[in-house]
Amino acid sequence: MNTIAAALSSAEVELARAGIDTARLDAEVLLAAALGTGRSGLFARLRDPLDDAVGRGFESLLARRRAREPVAHILGGREFWSLWFEVAPATLVPRPETEILVESALEMLAAVARPTILDAGTGSGCIAVALACERRDARVTAIDISEAALAVAGRNAERHGVAERIEFVRADLAGFAPGAGFDLLVSNPPYIPRGDIERLEPEVSRWEPRGALDGGEDGLRLIAALLQRAPALLNPGGGLAVEIGAGQADAALALARAAGFAAARVRPDYAGIARVLLAPLSPADGPTP
Repeated sequence: MNTIAAALSSAEVELARAGIDTARLDAEVLLAAALGTGRSGLFARLRDPLDDAVGRGFESLLARRRAREPVAHILGGREFWSLWFEVAPATLVPRPETEILVESALEMLAAVARPTILDAGTGSGCIAVALACERRDARVTAIDISEAALAVAGRNAERHGVAERIEFVRADLAGFAPGAGFDLLVSNPPYIPRGDIERLEPEVSRWEPRGALDGGEDGLRLIAALLQRAPALLNPGGGLAVEIGAGQADAALALARAAGFAAARVRPDYAGIARVLLAPLSPADGPTP
């Protein structure tokens, strides 16, 4: 009889042949899901026989992964900031590198009591929810142009008990007119150059929402728009934290300084790639009354 260990090894080979670099990890995660356990539970049962019904379920999950459907879509969610987030075709799958954006936002708000935060392009709500979980005194406004994405984000906020402190608004940044300013504008905007999207791995180019990827011809269109709009949205002494793509640091810094953010800087992720544009707004740089 086929054992769980044998099924796992066979699945790893299949996924590797499909060109998947994370074949072993993906096989473990999907087999654990088919078994209704976590990876630790999977490892404890490697010598057990594989039930036929579980085997059929596992094969169905493997077929989807061989077609390069992201694991997060297959499972319906992904962990981010040690929290589980629902994802859907309307939302970008949260990436580990975006946790640097959350870390940076929290550092910028460390000395601010009862901060107000605007999350522009919230998607799954992972940034807004993570910040609301960490700062129980914060009020967050999360905007997105996608009604479907906002529905997912709302469910994620409910899941983690922060829905009463996050206002979800269907709006784009250009047309958004809040009644008051914010202490921080945070965003993971589309920043992939349009011509590069089809060259990305299939999990991204085929499955991620195009609107969450397409940053225009140079990838900087939305970043420039954020920088231009931010001074009118921020309180004096507020700031901006925006995720950027690899190789965009110099151009993003130039855009920030041209928009009046003289103290702008970039922060690398743990791979050493410049990942977050940090732009504090001094009181003198605020909007003219």
